[in-house]
Amino acid sequence: MPGYEYVTVNVFTGERFGGNPLAVLPDAKGLSDAQMQAIARDFNLSETTFVLPPDNPQHHARVRIFTPAHEMPFAGHPNVGTGFVLARAMDNPPEHLVFEEIAGLVRVHVLRGPDKQITGARVSAPRALSIGDAVEIETVAACASLTRADFLTNAHDPLKASVGTSFVIAEVASLEALARATPDIAAFRTAGAANSEPDSQLRFALLLYVRRDGDATRLRARMFAPLAGVLEDPATGSGCAALAALLTSMAPGENVDLHYEIEQGVEMGRPSMLIASGRKTAEGPVEATVAGSCVPAARGTLEV
Repeated sequence: MPGYEYVTVNVFTGERFGGNPLAVLPDAKGLSDAQMQAIARDFNLSETTFVLPPDNPQHHARVRIFTPAHEMPFAGHPNVGTGFVLARAMDNPPEHLVFEEIAGLVRVHVLRGPDKQITGARVSAPRALSIGDAVEIETVAACASLTRADFLTNAHDPLKASVGTSFVIAEVASLEALARATPDIAAFRTAGAANSEPDSQLRFALLLYVRRDGDATRLRARMFAPLAGVLEDPATGSGCAALAALLTSMAPGENVDLHYEIEQGVEMGRPSMLIASGRKTAEGPVEATVAGSCVPAARGTLEV
């Protein structure tokens, strides 16, 4: 029975048992698609990553990302955590790693502390911001077990946005309303059937956010994706990157570079801190990054 080494890390945190857990198989050669999906389901984390040799030898790895239910084209916390794991295993890690993924090439910048030790990573989203259809407030409210009055639409209506993976993004009125949000599975099934794109692996993933103390760059978020096997996610890098890009796209001015401190996972007892950025210019599309710290948690051998 073949064995595969795995490592688990807590992502978007500097504290063990905080942040978003991730399982990484640094050498997944020989595993079938079905085996990868089964392993991700067995770990039952938001995502599990499988590292394979790159198709282009100039890149560092091909990375496949699975939730317990689906393969993902791109996700933030798996790339931050996988970059951290691979860089720590190298004798002389480069400043950047390049991963091949379904959504495209993902550039991962290795972060170091004052003592030069690797502390985390910053990920550049593989695609520029795309904004999709608006979604009815009543639909979003039903999914989150909230009311229409719990939402704000001053800046934007609930809408779909993506920098590699699509999310429905909606602003809520208060931290109290955000804390009350609870996913309604039946409402998600109805919304997913009516609103999901044919190739959307997450099927109506809902990212809610609130401005802390009214500050547009200090946010708290929650993300629900029960149709992908993730009832609630402690930290959603791809969703927060899309949120940063969306808010930056609406900021006044043609050349804007904004950074956002986004808390997530607080209500789950797994506090996370994501540093997301959005950059727009008069000439081009809005691009995003997301960064965070990581903490090693466990390692072992998985028998397949």
